[in-house]
Formats: sequence, C-alpha cells, structure tokens
Amino acid sequence: MAFLCGSADPIDDRPAVTVGGEALRRDDLFQAAAAVGDRVRGATAVAVNAEPDLSTVVAVLGCLRAGVPVVPVPADSGPVERAHILRDSGAQLYLAGSSNAGALGDVEVVPVDLAARSASSMPAPAPGDPALIMYTSGTTGSPKGVVLSHGALAAGLDGLAAAWQWTREDVLVHGLPLFHVHGLILGVFGALRVGSPLVHTGRPRPQAYAEAAHNGGTLFFGVPTVWSRIAADPSSARALGSARLLVSGSAALPPSVFRDLRELAGHAPVERYGMTETMITLAVRADGERRPGWVGVPIAGVRTRIVDEAGVPVATDGEAIGDLQIRGSCLFDGYLGRPEATAESWTDDGWFRTGDAAAWDDTGYHRIVGRRATDLIKSGGYRIGAGEVEAALLDHRSVAEAAVVGLPDPDLGQRLVAFVVGSGEGAVDPGALIEHVAAQLSVHKRPREVRVVDSLPRNAMGKVQKSRLV
Repeated sequence: MAFLCGSADPIDDRPAVTVGGEALRRDDLFQAAAAVGDRVRGATAVAVNAEPDLSTVVAVLGCLRAGVPVVPVPADSGPVERAHILRDSGAQLYLAGSSNAGALGDVEVVPVDLAARSASSMPAPAPGDPALIMYTSGTTGSPKGVVLSHGALAAGLDGLAAAWQWTREDVLVHGLPLFHVHGLILGVFGALRVGSPLVHTGRPRPQAYAEAAHNGGTLFFGVPTVWSRIAADPSSARALGSARLLVSGSAALPPSVFRDLRELAGHAPVERYGMTETMITLAVRADGERRPGWVGVPIAGVRTRIVDEAGVPVATDGEAIGDLQIRGSCLFDGYLGRPEATAESWTDDGWFRTGDAAAWDDTGYHRIVGRRATDLIKSGGYRIGAGEVEAALLDHRSVAEAAVVGLPDPDLGQRLVAFVVGSGEGAVDPGALIEHVAAQLSVHKRPREVRVVDSLPRNAMGKVQKSRLV
C-alpha cells in the first residue's frame, strides 16, 4: 500500500476520511485497515461490498495493505451480476459492513469491524503487483475484470495531482459510488496519496456539497447529473464559489450547466476523461483554459493519438473525428482470464484502443464525441458525433436531457434520432429542435426525428444507456 503513503503530515490531526458523518484520523484508518489485512493476508483476491460507508474504505485499504487484489462489488448489484463477479475474480472472501455478515454462496462473508486496530507491518507490494480488479461492462457479454497495478494507480494519481495542483492543503468533497474509478481511485486513493482530507457526502445532494463548502471543502468531484442538480439550486451553487476547483467527469457536461456553474459559483468546472482500463488520462489543468465539452490534455506520463480507419492521424482542427488511442504508465495490465480480449484491445504497435471517438485541436485539447459503437453515426456519407448534436440540443431552453442515436435507414444508412426530456420551460417542439441544431451545426447533423420521453435510462455513474434506447 506504499502508493497511498503520499505526502501526509504525520502531525496532521484532521480526519483523513469522513463518510456519511463517520470519520477516522489517518493513524486510526491505517490501523483499522491493518486489522483487516491480518484477516485477508494470503488470499488470492477479496471482494468488497462497496457501499458508501467507512467500512468500504477500511476494507479496501486492508486488502491493499496485505497485498491482496481488491474486487469492488457494486452495493446495488443483483444476484446474477454479483455471482459472476465473485466467480470470475476467484474472490475467496467477501468483506462487508457488520450488518451483512453471513454466507454468500461458497464465499465467506466477513464483517468489517471499524473499532478493530492492529500494528502489524506488512511488506509493501511491488509496483507491478495487482491492486484492483474492477469489473466493467462492454457492449456484449458479461462484465470483464480490469486488472490495475499498484504502480499504475500511483502514476495516474500523481499525474492528476500535478494537473489540478492538488495538495494536502485541499479538502476533497464528493458523493460518488465507491466501486468506480471516479469515486474510489480518484476520490479515496487520490486524497490519501496527496494527504488531503476526504469528505464523502453519502449521497451527492446539492445541499450536502454546499454544506461541505461552508466547512472548508476546496476540491469537488461530480458527474454531470450532480452538477446539473447543483446548477438548478442557485443557493447551493453559489456556496461553491469558495471552492478552489470543481471537477466533472464520467459523461459529457451539458454546456448550459457549464455556463450556469460559471455564473453562479464564479468559476467554471474543469472536465476530464478516462475509463476503467486507463483511469484518468486527459484533464483540463487547474490553470488551463476551460471550454464546454473539452477534456483537456494528457496528464504526465500519457500520450494520445487520434487516427482514422487507415490508422492515419486525423487533422488537429477540432472537427475531424477518429479513434482515440492511448499509451502510458497508468494503463491496466489486461482483462482477468481473457487473453484474447486483452490482445484485441491493443494495436500492433502498442497503443490501447479506447473505443471512443474524439477530435483534437492544435493546442492539444481533446473533445470526446462518444463511444464508436453507439455515438459515432454514419449518415448519408458523413461521420457525425452524437455528443456534439446532444450539446446543441441541450443548449435549447426547452431541453433538460438529450441522447442521440443512429437507427437503420434504407437511404442514409443511419438516421439521427434524438430522445429528449423537457425542461419544463415551454413545450418541446420537435420541429423547432431540429431547426435549432441545423442552425448551430451543419445541416447534415440535424436529427431526422425527435422523440420526447419522460426520462433517459442511466447507469450508476449517470451515463445514458443508449443500447436500451436503440
């Protein structure tokens, strides 16, 4: 667990981690983790019921301290998903809060005792040793286990700390799930490595973020759903004016939310890009230009390229779209037990295929269009990114949410269809929205059809599940 030692002040008496009102100082946190480490030492892998509580943090740190790969399991996962994760990972134990003790199939469930302490010393894992096995779903098949090493975690966190000027003088605040890169790696490991206190709000309510700002929070993480709710609550948004940095990720931030936060809080959020396999690789720097829809430049130790179907780099004009590929020290080691899937994810010359479509400009800034499988639409001979059409729709006052997909069309190949949720500011007029997009973008990028819906299907991180729309 050496990558979490960071630059903490040994005499810092502040709580290191606070989750839902429960807090532990740094020495108590690591002694509680050592007690967990004593219990799991020697296991090949250990699953953790990743609820938003302090026991999750202690359980994860205990496994890392013992050099045991951690398998975060979404607390809301159903029995089929949970059984697949446990079976595929080979987890020998399942750590959970004390109220969840019992049995889970063939895997023993071990309660986490927050009062337990241990002074055990354990050898620090090597940089190449696996630290996490995080499960991520693709377009087909069961979720795959993404293996991330201790060294990769350290490299990614150091790159972000430099980009965001993140120090132990900060107080990090977020209310994100503890089974994803954003909430667990950035939101827990990042704070511990840097030495800044973490305040997890339990749920990411606007009032909770505002209260944390009043109590000294300086660095705030959120997904677009969180930020849109904060922007819709002016008093909470204004409270964030005292923050040093607001960070948005995991999905595209609507331009209207970007502008509302800038107006209400007095400063615009920075956006960033990453995925489970790469962690966060692109970020707007704390001192960098903030543009709606742009996710900045590579962090230290990361290289990117955007290539067309022939493998040739696309123009750096901010418009040409290609496949985003990445190299760097923060990338994963492979998919657990799936050598073929791992090999298919890399080019012959050693670049990771993200599966995302993107554009870049001559300053090195990147703009993510979306997933190639669902967000790169080929219509009438044009390559159109769903993301820019969605951004144009969200700029209309009558639209609160938007998702654009390509549906089969005998003439165009694919036709653009927009699903929109009304904002309540006037009736949604499909024809007016189509004309609005045609006026803002090129005519060929306009939706051919607009469907008004009550809500969009989203996953736990707020990403729209377009496969369900299609």
